[in-house]
Amino acid sequence: MRFLLKSLGPGIITGAADDDPSGIATYSVAGAQLGTKLLWTALLTWPLMGAVQMMCARIGMVTGKGLAGNFSQRFPKWLLRVFVMALLAANTINIAADLAGMADAAEMLSGVNAHWFVVAFALLISWATVRLRYHQIADVLKWLVLVLFAYPITAFVVGADWGRVIRDTLVPSMPHTRDEWSMLVAILGTTISPYLFFWQASEEVEEEKAAGLNSLSQRRGATAIELQVRKMDVGVGTFFSNVVMFFIILTTAITLNRHGITHVETTRQAAEALRPLAGKFAATLFTVGIVGVGFLAIPTLAGSAAYAFAETLGWRQGLDKKLKQARAFYTVILLSTAAGVGLDFANINPVKALYWTAVINGLLAPFLLVAILVVASDKKLMQGQPSSRLGWTVVAIATVAMFAAGVAMFVV
Repeated sequence: MRFLLKSLGPGIITGAADDDPSGIATYSVAGAQLGTKLLWTALLTWPLMGAVQMMCARIGMVTGKGLAGNFSQRFPKWLLRVFVMALLAANTINIAADLAGMADAAEMLSGVNAHWFVVAFALLISWATVRLRYHQIADVLKWLVLVLFAYPITAFVVGADWGRVIRDTLVPSMPHTRDEWSMLVAILGTTISPYLFFWQASEEVEEEKAAGLNSLSQRRGATAIELQVRKMDVGVGTFFSNVVMFFIILTTAITLNRHGITHVETTRQAAEALRPLAGKFAATLFTVGIVGVGFLAIPTLAGSAAYAFAETLGWRQGLDKKLKQARAFYTVILLSTAAGVGLDFANINPVKALYWTAVINGLLAPFLLVAILVVASDKKLMQGQPSSRLGWTVVAIATVAMFAAGVAMFVV
């Protein structure tokens, strides 16, 4: 147990960040609209997500560089810039929607207008990201993971028909309509999400810098023990992420869907609908979870785009550096967050934005996974430590599944 706790780091943070307000909204819509029909996806996506994140972690650990830095050695610059711009656009919309979801939840808890919370949360997160160093940010993010326990607790407070739950979890119910296919794409996109690919690899580099390995030559290569520790870390993080996903779908299915509330417009509406059906305690837990996980996810969203830009354009980078040492890197973080605030004041619909961001991620992710597979199998780039055949095969399966779901969404 002591070894397990010591091993928890980038993997557990990345796994928890996956259950951001975008994920919560997507899973809530899935539960409200389709009941328990898609519970099986939580079981399916755990090994797929785990393999993808471990491959990204391995790339960062072995090469000493993030994903964009490795992509630049295998792909044309114009293609890499397309990837990075698409990532920035999706992340900015995601930040806006996450801030809106957090603010709606905070307004429900306090009665203060949500617009004030949008600005306050953005300023607080921006200040912490710029002011604190990487190890301080990582320590805070690890503790924020605990807020996700709100969702399993809520599901047990509400109660469920566990026989049916087990059946729908173990026996897949395939989508039949375009809406159901787009829901599956959204679930895959918010679970196996592009920003997490970049964040995981860059976090590995930051971990090595924090250990004193400041030059690229010092960071190259990883021991078998280091890789095994990270496998455990990523395994726990992705398992925890999918458990939370499972219980959010379950909670909204056995409350909202069961009572005919299938049209959810805001995260606040979802939480308020829970109150008369599941009690004030359950609704409050659901709401607190949205606020807490937003603080975990937004630095990850803004940071992943900044890392991708910095490596693509050759900027100085890293959360271990001060503002004056990496101005362009931090500018991307601040501008992305500011743009998210601006979108919120344009009165976007939070849940629709969160949902369609997940769909966009679901369509972008398989193209990035192809690039990751190419890098992970390159013996020269990977310092003679390429991905294992099993890992490569599972990630390839995830890639094919996401391509297939995206195509089905348009042709069904």
